[in-house]
Amino acid sequence: MTGTLRLHSRALSRRSFLVSAGGIGIAVAFGGPSRDASGAVAVPAVEGGYRPNAWVTIAADGTVTIMSPASEMGQGIMTTLPLLIAEDMDADWDKVRIVQAPSDAETYGNPGFYGIQLTGGSESTRGYYEMLRLVGAQTRKIILASAAGLLKVPAGELATEPNRVVHAPSGRSLDYGAIAEAGELPDPLPQVTGADLKPIARCCYIGNPAINRVDMAAKVDGSAIFGIDVQRPDMLYGAVLRAPVQGERPDVIDDGAARAVPGITHIVPLPYGVGIIGETVEATMRAKDLLDVTWSTSSRVRRYTSDRLLDQYRKVGRDLSQAGVAAHAAGDAAAAIAGADRVVSADYLVDHVCHATMEPMNATALVTGDRVEIWAPTQGPTGTQRFAAAVAGTTPDKVKVNTMLLGGGFGRKAEADFIVDAVSLARAVQGRPVKVVWSREDDLRHDKYRPLAAQHVQVGLDAGGGIVGWRHRIVADSIFARTLPGLFESEGGVDGVVIEGAHFNYAVPAHRIDYIRQDSGRDVGFWRGVGAGYTKFCIECVIDEIAAAKGADPLALRLELLKDQPRARKVIETVAGMAEWDRRRDGRALGLAYSDAWSHCAQIAEVSLDRETGEIRVHTVWCAVDAGVAVQPRNIEAQMIGAITHGASHALFERINIVDGEAQEANFDTYRVMRMSEAPEIHVTVISTPDHPPSGVGEVGLPPIGPAIANAVARLTGGVRLRHYPFLPERVKAALDA
Repeated sequence: MTGTLRLHSRALSRRSFLVSAGGIGIAVAFGGPSRDASGAVAVPAVEGGYRPNAWVTIAADGTVTIMSPASEMGQGIMTTLPLLIAEDMDADWDKVRIVQAPSDAETYGNPGFYGIQLTGGSESTRGYYEMLRLVGAQTRKIILASAAGLLKVPAGELATEPNRVVHAPSGRSLDYGAIAEAGELPDPLPQVTGADLKPIARCCYIGNPAINRVDMAAKVDGSAIFGIDVQRPDMLYGAVLRAPVQGERPDVIDDGAARAVPGITHIVPLPYGVGIIGETVEATMRAKDLLDVTWSTSSRVRRYTSDRLLDQYRKVGRDLSQAGVAAHAAGDAAAAIAGADRVVSADYLVDHVCHATMEPMNATALVTGDRVEIWAPTQGPTGTQRFAAAVAGTTPDKVKVNTMLLGGGFGRKAEADFIVDAVSLARAVQGRPVKVVWSREDDLRHDKYRPLAAQHVQVGLDAGGGIVGWRHRIVADSIFARTLPGLFESEGGVDGVVIEGAHFNYAVPAHRIDYIRQDSGRDVGFWRGVGAGYTKFCIECVIDEIAAAKGADPLALRLELLKDQPRARKVIETVAGMAEWDRRRDGRALGLAYSDAWSHCAQIAEVSLDRETGEIRVHTVWCAVDAGVAVQPRNIEAQMIGAITHGASHALFERINIVDGEAQEANFDTYRVMRMSEAPEIHVTVISTPDHPPSGVGEVGLPPIGPAIANAVARLTGGVRLRHYPFLPERVKAALDA
């Protein structure tokens, strides 16, 4: 018996989910695969007489194996998503084993990501939440129906407790293993609706802080297998020398010295560089260094110098005659500002930042005829299939992707350039797997950086300091024009991720957001928080500027502007209490910021400033977050801590400087990140709102921390505003001297 669940759109209604729609069904499998010692990354074959969908398998010993459809990159999703199924099927969590789902978007695609397998955008839990809970509820109904057949009683007389079906009238019960061993699947399969889900108050696992992450033990004892750890029989290693400037190609390749390195088997010319294949990692890296390549000089990216471009972007933002595309328009902001008593105007700038994941880019590929198998730490199995198929000259259905654990992703591993490397080299040695590992220098120089962005804001105030109009102009290259051109065109040239976060909950009578796209030639990409990482910087600093202009407390102004937003007010009031907002500090100051990107999050940073050096020190951060029903409260806390640390690092230190198309930073000696000794003490309060479904978590903690730091500096210095990420000491000193 088989059943397949297919969901393809966030707009999918609950009614369309029901099993009766299109004849689809959910069934429970019998006969159990075991968990892989690496931390649940292997995909076992389903054995036995039943062939249900791939979500749940129950073995005769009671082991419940649940598929995890998203990529685990340290955010705990391998626990969160299977837990949703376990909750409503009434599984015993101690008997649950988690297996990484295979590349099969028809079965495992995220309804919140157009039905594809892609982990990012803080979309996994909110995208899968209802679907997986319904999977669990229907699995429970199937188990009850099978038990009813074995006990010869009506299913309505049965109830469940963890891993057991109970018939109270007779005092008999069956554990799930016994049902799996002897039961039969019902035909037709039972239907489920939202009414079949447990009320949150009755949930055992959702909201339970005692639930530990399933991937942690293997990561602690070293048995976890990340992409970089993959070993395959008869495996070769590969490296790629890329053009120093994007868009160039190798014109002349002198590979004599490289071929002479012991262990080198192949030199492979590529459209964008030169590939080396050999018996060891060391040999390929040595050979790469010995290649002598003359590159073409025709790429327009050679004209790309980030400092010069950012200044140009600032001028475009200020030039109101360059209209761009309206991303949001409520009321007549231009007229309101023109008639205002006062106008607050400011420019906010952000440099490129790179992902710098702990695990650099890597992938292992095996090409055999028209078949491709990949082992990779990818955020996007569906995209990996498509790109690999294009390189190998086959079709996506003939590409198998084994998604490994990721040593950090942050959007970088949703790209496919490292996948293309591995498949290109594996194609040259048909029948032998090739593992490509990027050096840290390759990783930093050839990243898909977050875009440069200049933002120009004008806010009109009335005689009492009330906001009458808000105009926000965002000048940046587009990510979607490269990655999702069809969507970009259908949205009229608005890049939804580049302008992400610019729309807000504040009560403003006239509000306009314009996106003025720049096409500078260099690829830019998704980076944790994407647009919200800089739009909230601008918005939250401007809110403080408005408060200063009208002589108001920044916290009180936010509460006034959010008078109809109780959840927003709650996080602000909570964090204010945590930090003792009204208590003065000697030599330090507090700064506040709020973000409604994905979830409600408010943060207060306590900072000090060395005026002689321009160095900012963040001592303590308080955070209150409301992400709807808190599926895993401790994990939400951990995500906030990680995102705050990441966000503070990028606000204070991180910067990629590109000169004539070439990144000047190549490793952590030049790309500065926050050190452990510099990390602030962080306190997090998670506010669970059971009446609201879960919203995003992974990126939520990053946008508010930068403006909180900047606002603290302004309060500490009597109004000195920092408007350029990162807050490098020389920039801070220049602002102090201005």
